[in-house]
Parts: sequence; C-alpha cells; structure tokens
Amino acid sequence: MSVRKTIPYNSGVYFITFTCARWLPLFKICNAYSLVYKWFDVLKAEGHYIIGYVIMPHHIHAVVAFRNSTKPLNTIIGNGKRFMAYELVHLLRANNQNLLLNEMQEMVNNTDRKRNKMHEVFEPSFDWKECRTEGFIVQKLQYMHLNPCKCLPRLAAMPEEYIHSSAKFYITGEQGVYPVTSYMELQDINLTD
Repeated sequence: MSVRKTIPYNSGVYFITFTCARWLPLFKICNAYSLVYKWFDVLKAEGHYIIGYVIMPHHIHAVVAFRNSTKPLNTIIGNGKRFMAYELVHLLRANNQNLLLNEMQEMVNNTDRKRNKMHEVFEPSFDWKECRTEGFIVQKLQYMHLNPCKCLPRLAAMPEEYIHSSAKFYITGEQGVYPVTSYMELQDINLTD
C-alpha cells in the first residue's frame, strides 16, 4: 500500500494516521476495533512499542516506537493495513454488506484492478510524523485523544471515556482496553539496538 513519503529510518517514534477509503466508518460498521489491537499485538511481538492510539469509526491515529527493524517501516505499516483490509472485507461479506462491498469495488482504480485488487478499504497512503521530542509526543497524544470529543456526532464527552483510546491511561493512570507503554518509559529504551 502506497505512502506519500517513505519513512527513511528503521527505528524511532512516529505518529501514524491512516483512514478508511472515502472516510467510510468501517471499524464501526464491522465492530472491528479488535483488528487494530491484533495488529498492535504483532507490532509488540516484533519488539515495537504502542505509546498511544485512538481508533475512530473511520480512521486510526497511533504513536508507535519502532525498534531497529530489518523491514522498512512503510512495509510494516502497509502489512498491517493489508491484514486489516482483508479482515474488514471478510466481516462485510459475513454481514451481507453487499452494497458497501460494491461501492468499495468501484473505488479500485484500473491499475490496482489489473493487479487483482478487489476492494478499496483504506486510502492508499498513510500519514506519518517523526516524534523527535517528548513535547511533540505529548502534543500528538493530546490531539488524538481529543478526537472522540471533537467529532460530530461526539463519541465521548471526555477523552478518557472513549474506550478505543489510550486516553484513559494517560489521564487516570489505569490501562484501558489495550495496554500501552508510557512515552516516559522511552527514555530507558534504546530503539536502535
């Protein structure tokens, strides 16, 4: 899956965003938030750290600390999107969401169609920002944690009330649905080894 700009390093802390095609609320429609958690599990198993996240109905924000990877980081993220895309299509089929599947088929461009791509599940690229300072990490965490409170319709009155987010941990100290590693712990972790 393409990206506007290649991440040039094999380690570091990154704020990552990717979006469902045409902002379709696929995670909500399929109640598929667990797919993101499964991808997080894969990242953790590979030695990476989930610092924070929010899973909205139609997009994902995450701060991930990648530990010295032999694979390009774009490949790691692309593989995660691909895994989730296949699973979302499977769930849509299982729930007889044929109109939505047809719409997603029509979104596939001719080049991708020739490569046997069947559905456009995510926007082709993803956005990333390198987090070089603690202040920047905090800024991105606050931004994403406020997403459920600022969208319309609102998903939560307070950031810590939205369950598909790490806000609860950062506000109350209590881990939420998916446990994260505090950005403060990164000071003691060498991501380049």
